[in-house]
Amino acid sequence: MRKLFLALALFATASTASAQDWPKFLGPTGDSKSTQTNLLREWPAAGPEVVWTTDVGIGYGGPVVQNGKVYLLDRNHETEEEIMRSFDLKTGKELWSYKYSAPGKVAYPGSRSVPTVDGKYVYSVGHSGHFYCFEAETGKPVWNKNIWSEHGGTKLPVWAISQCPLIYGDLVIVSSLAPNAGLLAYNKVTGDLKWKTENLGPESYTSPTIVKVDGEDHLSIVISSTNTFMHREAPVVKGRVIGLNPNTGEELWRYDNWQCMITCAPLTEAGDNKFLIVGGYERGSTMFQVIKGADGKFSTKELFIQNEFGDQTKPALFIDGHFYAQYGTNNRRDGLCCMDINGNVLWKTKREPNFDKGSMIYADGLLLATDGADALYLIDPSPEGYKQLAKADLLKSDIATEGRGNWAPLALADGLLLIRNHSKMMCVKVTK
Repeated sequence: MRKLFLALALFATASTASAQDWPKFLGPTGDSKSTQTNLLREWPAAGPEVVWTTDVGIGYGGPVVQNGKVYLLDRNHETEEEIMRSFDLKTGKELWSYKYSAPGKVAYPGSRSVPTVDGKYVYSVGHSGHFYCFEAETGKPVWNKNIWSEHGGTKLPVWAISQCPLIYGDLVIVSSLAPNAGLLAYNKVTGDLKWKTENLGPESYTSPTIVKVDGEDHLSIVISSTNTFMHREAPVVKGRVIGLNPNTGEELWRYDNWQCMITCAPLTEAGDNKFLIVGGYERGSTMFQVIKGADGKFSTKELFIQNEFGDQTKPALFIDGHFYAQYGTNNRRDGLCCMDINGNVLWKTKREPNFDKGSMIYADGLLLATDGADALYLIDPSPEGYKQLAKADLLKSDIATEGRGNWAPLALADGLLLIRNHSKMMCVKVTK
């Protein structure tokens, strides 16, 4: 009996630890939500406790966490090298790093994507298309590809390669969008190519995600419309969302009326096969529904377009029937916004306070949010209005290198929030 109790206790501990990991872009469930509990409901005047900080290069890619270890893809834009780095979550001590040459210069220099860690391996896609599988424990490369140059890519996209890897069963799936490829699926251990699609449309910066349609797993990818400012020579086409069989790459459905020329955010699921797309550049948001016919085939139905609600860099969060997003773009400052499931915008903070391309995580009934500049906020999300519980200017001393703010996705694990800007990564204790 004692052995059984011990085994059950160890299993419960392992399960809890696993639930607290943040293994990929947008967290374990891919929707910026965490099972973390016991969040602080108020902060001291100086803000929550900063456990450690460490120096990093300029970049927009956030960290991931597994089993008490942090993984971050860093970049030295001066030497044009990328560095996969691992740190101890509790202390910030660097455990290992691996550096490789990744030539290529674009506007807004620095790292782009978020790694994915899966058991023994960590995967990353770099600024110039370098796709690596590393041993998570040692940093030793297992295999590598280039998802851009190996598939007909020459000149890098305007904002480089920013797509994050997705693990699905034995596959690791990435978005290439090179001239001769769209999505690519590799065996996650050997690196063997299992399937690929043809090019799916204009250059885009979204990562593939798994969504549920009638209880089935569908692979989704959002594709931009033609960027007519940067590519005047290209034919003008509308953007689209494509749903595929994740095991084979077979197309199952598509929505063809998305009109954002630079799309970064994957879909937000809203239940009942409904999905919200968000973008910047005054294109707002669109909701559509996937419908399965009697013949087993799928179609899509547009439900609404709402230009007064969007997000230029992250997907909206769906909480208790309402969407929350930071709608700061090149030409508008709507701040944090709330919209109901029917497309009615309920409120905007605008510049009081201003939220502009920051990141958010929903945990324990609260929002942890960076504002894209120097502050971290604690917010009670409510359709009734903006309810701020606390604010801390944790990043005020050294943010916005080259005029660019703190846009990197957050990560939350074991009560510790990881925030990355252009000069440091900070670990903050946000639980009691």
